[in-house]
Amino acid sequence: MNRWKKKAAPVNQSYKRPVLVGEGFGGRLGYFVSRALINVKQNIFVNCVTIGTITLALLIISLFLLVFVNLENAADTWSERVQVTVYFDRELPTQEQAALRSSILAIPGASKVSYVSRDEALKRFKSRLRGQETLLEGVRPEILPTSFEIALKKADRNTEGIEAFVAALKRIPGIGEVQYGEEWVRRFNTFLNFIRMLGALLGGFLVIAVVFIVSNTIKLTIYARRDELEVMALVGATRFFIKAPFLIEGIIQGGAGGVLAMVLLTGLYEGFLHNAGSFVTFDPTASGLSFLPPEYIAAICLSGIALGFIGSLTSLKRFINV
Repeated sequence: MNRWKKKAAPVNQSYKRPVLVGEGFGGRLGYFVSRALINVKQNIFVNCVTIGTITLALLIISLFLLVFVNLENAADTWSERVQVTVYFDRELPTQEQAALRSSILAIPGASKVSYVSRDEALKRFKSRLRGQETLLEGVRPEILPTSFEIALKKADRNTEGIEAFVAALKRIPGIGEVQYGEEWVRRFNTFLNFIRMLGALLGGFLVIAVVFIVSNTIKLTIYARRDELEVMALVGATRFFIKAPFLIEGIIQGGAGGVLAMVLLTGLYEGFLHNAGSFVTFDPTASGLSFLPPEYIAAICLSGIALGFIGSLTSLKRFINV
């Protein structure tokens, strides 16, 4: 009877499960990237919707940043008009001018000191009354004061910085009357603080809204492929193995959205510059309107990648326990 029994196949003790991808981290990464690209091709419409949503969201934030950056530049230009003026009732000798200039420049916050003689003061007075020069007939330079005009550094143009500078300036021997338009400076700095606070509030609201919209859009794309996730989990795939292609796919979507947002913003900016004359009363180029700095452009592109990654990660939690 035993001779009719079939012998069992010998077990190969050295058998190993075949490797699907290359050995090491590089091989796995290559597989995940290729799988993510395949997913993008197989679900082109859903991915286009996601990329379009990210592009639109980042474009809105970019437009806000563009306006905010130019408002800040305009504020910096206006702040250059903030200056402290010291008046004298006599012409100062050259040596005294040099000594006072050195003492003023030694005060923290001083940027530039210019001496205005009586002749220069009269010339400026006439230029401001151009067309009405007859009002100044008989006016002699001797009736006007001389002065030092002091420009301050950007960090010291706020109310507190100017008051501290003026207090130190008055302690210098020989300094006469000091004026700096206290009320104008206070109103100007209040306006600047209001603009920055409004910008921070609007910017924060936009960021929260963008994260919410993008996360829910990516959630819809993953929900449409929930069967694929369930099958992979049933056949024993690890959480990381399931999530990695989707996370890379989110990074691709976010990166593409960030680049497209910058391309559209550049087109809108250039179009505005070339056509602004037909609907605004100023020349944007002459007024100093500028595009976003390179660091802002890089930050927006990186933000797109982060949005895609975080959106995919949070959306996967509904189907895969982290």
